[in-house]
Amino acid sequence: MKFMGYRRSDGRVGIRNHVLILPACACGSESSRIVASQVRGAVNIVFNTGCSDVAANTAMSQKVLTGFACNPNVYGVVIIGLGCETVPHKELREKIQAMTDKPVVSFGIQEEGGTLKTIEKAVRAARDMAAQAALVQKEECDISELLMGIECGGSDATSGIASNPAVGELSDLLVDLGASTIMSESIEWIGGEHLLAKRAATPEIHNQIIKVCEDYEKHLKAAGQDCRAGQPTPGNKAGGLSTLDEKSLGCIRKGGTRPIVEVLEQAERPTKHGAIVMDTAGYDISSVTSMVAAGCACVVFTTGRGTPTGNAIAPVLKVTANKRTYQMMEDNMDVDLSGIMDGTATIQESGKMLLEEINQVCNGKMTKAEAYGFSDIAVDHVCRFV
Repeated sequence: MKFMGYRRSDGRVGIRNHVLILPACACGSESSRIVASQVRGAVNIVFNTGCSDVAANTAMSQKVLTGFACNPNVYGVVIIGLGCETVPHKELREKIQAMTDKPVVSFGIQEEGGTLKTIEKAVRAARDMAAQAALVQKEECDISELLMGIECGGSDATSGIASNPAVGELSDLLVDLGASTIMSESIEWIGGEHLLAKRAATPEIHNQIIKVCEDYEKHLKAAGQDCRAGQPTPGNKAGGLSTLDEKSLGCIRKGGTRPIVEVLEQAERPTKHGAIVMDTAGYDISSVTSMVAAGCACVVFTTGRGTPTGNAIAPVLKVTANKRTYQMMEDNMDVDLSGIMDGTATIQESGKMLLEEINQVCNGKMTKAEAYGFSDIAVDHVCRFV
């Protein structure tokens, strides 16, 4: 299976060719939004931190920001900082330049004399970058070069028995073709981690999966919290899910059945090819953020209750097997898998259909969230602001 993609100098393949307007801190987010609105081909993210953070939070923020910049869907980057953020815009620029040879420029609002002057310079820089990006020619790429994220959110009873297994079938098909997939949301492995760990390619990976879940529960317990107080969510319960264990057994099915070859930390770039898992929160927007920062070119997102979530850098394909949800939220849902529920389609047939849909997205078809310009970002933190 082939698609037309953008091959980057590091060998990775993108399916979009964005100029990314990247805020170095929350104070640069509004200016970044305005710059992106003025330049065709530019996208921005809204970043809610970058200041008043402990070292571990800062490290995670930097991991996400540099990961976004290095994502193969990005041609070049225009950074906008304030000037007094924890990691100044120039330092962020140098970090990105050390990781990639993409064009990267940066501006500081305090240094430039305010937002209007910064926006003017950044718009000019983004315009010139977009003009160069338009010269990049697509080339034929094999589907084996795709890195796809797998997510679920707003789950209900149909998720674990229909849409998640269908996406699991999609994952298996992609892995068999040589591609790679990442499944995250480790808190939603708890109760089913022993089954997930059975897929480990090595004993070390098996033990890593078990330890991820143990450490997650210990982390929350140390703060006097219980993960089962927030999982399942009220929406999950209204949709028919009664316990975290029940939710987890459905959640892990979206990762397929192929051997797990690597366990990643949040926003960490994979070093292996195949079925991969990532230790992230159960909060879907945070998980998508981490997978895109790790380099995912697209994300397939199952939902039972419905969600509008999108990402500026990577297209998010929304899938549901709840017929009512598809009918009520057709403006947000991309694929209707309710045929699995009413017996007119099998999980295997639905997986093959999703493979064709993903191939179309790789070839340029816009998802609904992408067409609306939706961009949801959340960076996980270890503790409070300081």
